[in-house]
Amino acid sequence: MSEDRRIEFRIGIHLGDVVEEADGDLMGDGVNIAARLEGVAKPGGICLSEDAYRQVRGRLDLAVSDLGATQLKNIAEPVRVYSLQVGLPAQAKPVAPVEAKSEDKAAARPALPDKPSIAVLPFANMSGDAEQEYFVDGLVEGIITGLSRIKWLFVIARNSSFTYKGKAVDVRQVGRELCVRYVLEGGVRKAGNRLRITAQLIEAETGAHLSADRFDGTLDDVFELQDQITDKVVGVVEPSLQRSEIERSRRKRPESLDAYDLYLRAVPHMAPLAPADARIAAGFLEDALKLAPYYALAHALLAWCRQICFIQGGLDPADKTAGLSHARLAIGNQVDDVTALAIGGMVIGHLGRDHETALSAIGRALSLNPSCATAHYTAGHINAFAGNSAAATQHAHRAAAEPVRPYGLERLLCARNCRGA
Repeated sequence: MSEDRRIEFRIGIHLGDVVEEADGDLMGDGVNIAARLEGVAKPGGICLSEDAYRQVRGRLDLAVSDLGATQLKNIAEPVRVYSLQVGLPAQAKPVAPVEAKSEDKAAARPALPDKPSIAVLPFANMSGDAEQEYFVDGLVEGIITGLSRIKWLFVIARNSSFTYKGKAVDVRQVGRELCVRYVLEGGVRKAGNRLRITAQLIEAETGAHLSADRFDGTLDDVFELQDQITDKVVGVVEPSLQRSEIERSRRKRPESLDAYDLYLRAVPHMAPLAPADARIAAGFLEDALKLAPYYALAHALLAWCRQICFIQGGLDPADKTAGLSHARLAIGNQVDDVTALAIGGMVIGHLGRDHETALSAIGRALSLNPSCATAHYTAGHINAFAGNSAAATQHAHRAAAEPVRPYGLERLLCARNCRGA
């Protein structure tokens, strides 16, 4: 039909929780964001939120434009928006089924997401006590929620991962079906009043075990025990995932690196905490920011690089100015990355001597993830400089209680503390 007679639709797609009213109406941010995305789309166009795009980009051949972080009306935080370019040769088409002939299976598998993704499978109830099912399922839900606080990690929702409950599964098949890079599985065993929880982190594509850990507790307070186990599991999984991601990035060719890969390549160069190594890390981070100018975590780590260069490399005012500039970008009003807020706040506390702003940023980090060892360390460190000895001691004890694994930022911060001592 001619343009003056046809109706052109706009579509917004989002993935999120909704609330169903008694009359069947659907309410909540999940609905509101989808409606606002529809308003952003051009007539005849489709806009997807980042949450929706992550679910389909490995399964469908999409041609999209990244519109970046977009402030939507009546939505508190900006939403990263992707515009689907309808009608181009790369328009969406289904991936061939996995049941294809063996010689075609490699081509049939959907590509993994660019960013790390994980599915937490229902833990096995190994106690033989059916009444413990509620505890086991609640524990897994807590772990999913805890992992969801890690902003660089995409976590598959409970509804998807719990479809495997009670089934014997091959984690490689789970990885293909859910399009995730990692799978966390485990079991719970009860003996009297004591519980033993085991958890294994597995690389889905190869089936290789990245870590295996055991956690013990008593049933005196079930909900407190669930919270404690969740904190411990998340504290172990995060640095293990980061180590695996760094190794994966090292295997990629330089021309295929994106902002996230460049950030990962910078992290190991921070370990010596020396100006020469910090400048190497800074090079990677500057390249990352050219690709993603609003990458809060890259700004935070680059601010830390400049702090190291300033304090240990000659007190060049240019390093101090650049460090504070990147730190302020790392703790901006819209930032919700826990590590970025913690490290950005630390740099502002050291280079700017602005302890109030520093502790405010770190406080925001702890409100997002109360079990983040990095945030507790920086809170302890800045409180000590501010003369708040009781708070510094409390946060230091909490940071020390968290697991430390190779390449984790917690390890770098602990090394920094030891050198300072």
